[in-house]
Amino acid sequence: MVRVAVVGGGPAGMGAALYTAKNDLETVVFDTDETWMHKARLWNYPGIEEIGGTELVERMRDQSEQFGAEIHQTEVTDVESTDKGFTVTTDDDEEHEADYLVLATGANRDLAEQLGCEFTDEGVVDATLQMETSVEDAYATGAMVRPEEWQANIATGDGSAAALHILSKEKGEHFHDFDVPDDAE
Repeated sequence: MVRVAVVGGGPAGMGAALYTAKNDLETVVFDTDETWMHKARLWNYPGIEEIGGTELVERMRDQSEQFGAEIHQTEVTDVESTDKGFTVTTDDDEEHEADYLVLATGANRDLAEQLGCEFTDEGVVDATLQMETSVEDAYATGAMVRPEEWQANIATGDGSAAALHILSKEKGEHFHDFDVPDDAE
């Protein structure tokens, strides 16, 4: 059993995976690599003058893997809430168990519906500011929770918000991932 299962490897999924893996929660990402980012050219991603969407996602994956996230290129066909957390089933009929689940599947909300998440009147997953859904320890991010406000930086922030909420729950207090170099004054 892993601590965190992330379904989706675009900006939202990688935002979540980066922070959970970086802070020592065993994290696995399931991704089909069909993100809409492959069609994007970004001139509006903070701190980066210009970058292709594919390159951005590749960098995010590399960084998440460097911190220990395990990435599986496979499709998730089912998610189920259990007494112990969640079971994630992939297209090769493998089952993976996790304590926390982060859904980052863009505008595809099918898995959230299968899981029993509540939806808003606008047809998006109902989530808190911390990206928590109505299903305990399940999070929804990015385009899943926004009717039309789809932007890479927003999605990355949603994934990061979910991760920080998970880390806060794990540590029993508000957690902030803020690194300070040893030589800082």
